[in-house]
Amino acid sequence: MSLILKPGTSWNEVYSQCVRLAPEAFHDDRLLNHFGGGWSRSGEPMPATTPVDGSTIAGPPFLDFDVAGRAVVAAVDQHIEWRNVPLAERKARVSEALDALTEHRDLLSLLLVWEIGKPWRLATADVDRCIEGVRWYVEEIDAMLAGREPLSGPVSNIASWNYPMSVLMHAMLVQALAGNAVIAKAPTDGGVSCLTLATALAVRSGLPLTLVSGSGAELAPVLVGSSFLGCVSFVGGRDVGGAIAARLVDSNRRHVLEQEGLNCWGVWEFDSWEMLGTQIRKAFDYGKQRCTAYPRYVVQRSLFDKFLSVYLPAVREVTFGHPLAVSSPGDELPVLDFGPLINDAKAKELGDAVDEAIRAGGVPLYRGSPDSGRFLPGQQTAAYLAPVAILDPPRSSVLHHAEPFGPVDTIVLVDTEAELLAAMNASNGALVASLACDDEATARRLSEDVQAFKVGINKPRSRGDRDEVFGGRGASWRGAFVGGELLVHAVTEGPPGERPYGNFPSYSLYPPT
Repeated sequence: MSLILKPGTSWNEVYSQCVRLAPEAFHDDRLLNHFGGGWSRSGEPMPATTPVDGSTIAGPPFLDFDVAGRAVVAAVDQHIEWRNVPLAERKARVSEALDALTEHRDLLSLLLVWEIGKPWRLATADVDRCIEGVRWYVEEIDAMLAGREPLSGPVSNIASWNYPMSVLMHAMLVQALAGNAVIAKAPTDGGVSCLTLATALAVRSGLPLTLVSGSGAELAPVLVGSSFLGCVSFVGGRDVGGAIAARLVDSNRRHVLEQEGLNCWGVWEFDSWEMLGTQIRKAFDYGKQRCTAYPRYVVQRSLFDKFLSVYLPAVREVTFGHPLAVSSPGDELPVLDFGPLINDAKAKELGDAVDEAIRAGGVPLYRGSPDSGRFLPGQQTAAYLAPVAILDPPRSSVLHHAEPFGPVDTIVLVDTEAELLAAMNASNGALVASLACDDEATARRLSEDVQAFKVGINKPRSRGDRDEVFGGRGASWRGAFVGGELLVHAVTEGPPGERPYGNFPSYSLYPPT
């Protein structure tokens, strides 16, 4: 049966809703940036396409260095005023903003579908996690701020495109709740319309939020290097994170730099295969385009036949396609594991990496067919990639040591515990890892030498919500850790001589995880 676009969900209809709801931020011809307490048409709108079907959507208006500098100065003025607003009032304003986000949850979710290709289930979860997570902070913030003060200047946020609400907007609202003015650079690759709408709703409640967009190279000197900033918060890859760290090396500025790592799932002396099969399928959520995805399995060689007997059926059940395609107008939106990758170029880059790894000796265990996806008749599908699994990717391949950020699994076979640990630590630090092992004592002993911030025993680990802390080991993290009270502590000043949890040039201090 041919599929159709769910009525009422087209990009034009979604954008028109934004224009009606927030005309100050959405014009018929372009998006606006917000700084100095108002919306501005400054900057040149960049062309953009949706990964869903390659059609045109609203792109970010690129500001230049001078305008971005003025935005930072205006945020400093807001910070001086906002840090003196009583906590009770800050809580009331943030709560009012959360009520507005809740009212328009479905519109925010549809923007995420079109801008970054999230299936409906995952898009709504992103919005809901932001709202519910910040509400928890509103309830708990009094104790977290005891004996603490806002930073000396605003917090500058630079984040990747994959979680605009549950990571970036969540952090922005908590930073404001803690008494700071907040600056955010909209991701260039996607999510700018969702962030623009969320910002528009939040600033109506009087929150000191600045939203700018533009080239990272052009804006970094002011969004990272400005001496007026109290903290720089970054979520993204190691290359950009390293460049930001280099700009901060001679300063004492507070920073939070979350970077990628190759998260591994080790399988050792294990026999609970049905449980693992369920986790393998779930690991393909959002096409593994998240910082806590598991793209590497390190498997005891003697267990490989049993591993394969659960892995292949699980990966064959993975579903992908157009997130808004339905069989008939009254159908609910499809429940998919993932939609497109973030853009055509990423899909090609990852497809080329797969081909290169196989040519160099990697064994293709599974290659899904693009024809198995759910698509509209004749739609463009260049940003889609079917699931792939490669056994023993060669050391020359980028897939051997780096996170693919797409639906590609690599599997490495090992014979000894030392080989297991070496393979799981291939990327010099990770955010999460897991061990599938029947003997808990053995698993806990091995986990001590896994270089990941969180290690699960027979279960996955994630970024976490509410009071769960989050960080990374090795090259996957620089600066203060976050999550729970640590997120508040990262953007506030504590008692003299305080040593925050985190990875710093002079020390690393880890909380219980």
